[in-house]
Amino acid sequence: MKKLLLAGVTIAMMAAPAFAQTYKFAVVPKAMNNPFFDVARDGCMKRAKELGNVECIYKGPIEHEPATQAQIIQDFITQKVDGLAISVADVASMTKSIEAATAAGIPVITFDADAPGSKRLAYIGTNNKDFGVALGKQLLQLRPEGGKYAMVSGGPGAKNLAERVDGVREALKGSKWVEVQGSPTFCNDDSALAVQQMTDLRTATPDLAAIVPVGGWPMFAPEGFKAFVNKNKKDIDSGKLTLVVADTLKMQLELLRDGYSNALTGQRPFEMGEKSMDTLLAIKKGQKVPEVIYTGLDLVTKDNVAKLLK
Repeated sequence: MKKLLLAGVTIAMMAAPAFAQTYKFAVVPKAMNNPFFDVARDGCMKRAKELGNVECIYKGPIEHEPATQAQIIQDFITQKVDGLAISVADVASMTKSIEAATAAGIPVITFDADAPGSKRLAYIGTNNKDFGVALGKQLLQLRPEGGKYAMVSGGPGAKNLAERVDGVREALKGSKWVEVQGSPTFCNDDSALAVQQMTDLRTATPDLAAIVPVGGWPMFAPEGFKAFVNKNKKDIDSGKLTLVVADTLKMQLELLRDGYSNALTGQRPFEMGEKSMDTLLAIKKGQKVPEVIYTGLDLVTKDNVAKLLK
């Protein structure tokens, strides 16, 4: 009887599935006070829960500070996380951080903002040149007669933002649109500063016909953005000032619906978060992954904003 019991225990142990390994993947945004990255975080958390054997750890600088981002990544290297997904605030400093992580055996991918010359294994996000071109084309469609325009950007060391600026210029090349001196301004992902820079641009060039923020920063401070628009509402309503803004977070869609901008070009940060978990897990399983995974764009005007808000 004892032998039978032992045999039964042995068979049960052989039949029991081995515990699946749990992977800890860190998602490092440029800044945690930027609501764009909150959406990427939500996508990451949702997908990690669905996968079951993945934990999404979301941590970055509170504000746009490349040095702090580098330190956070070093901490994750010390903690020996199983993978890193980074939105690159500064290409030069992040290239070094990515090299350090790779040397420690930690696979690195980028999302939202890339460092293509680094040892990262994949980039997930927007084709930023196309993004800028789309912004420029939206402006050209709204105001083919042209005029003076200015752009608001984020960090000067962010390659993705430089590509968007180049894309806007490419789309408007040969048109009647002329970029003013001092454009683009750099708000370093500071929403309040982005609104102030829009005000400063309008003050410096009273006949400024368009402002194109290549990120959603000014709208991420909705009250300040509404105050700017209300101050210039006469010119906006008459078509003398046009606002074409990047990103399509819910607050931005609501502002567009309520007449506080003319058009939006949106990315898909939730999908970036989801695909970051899928890609890092595939790498850990030894699977080959695409080097570049584009997540697409959404073009929004007053004609289709209600559909996106459903």
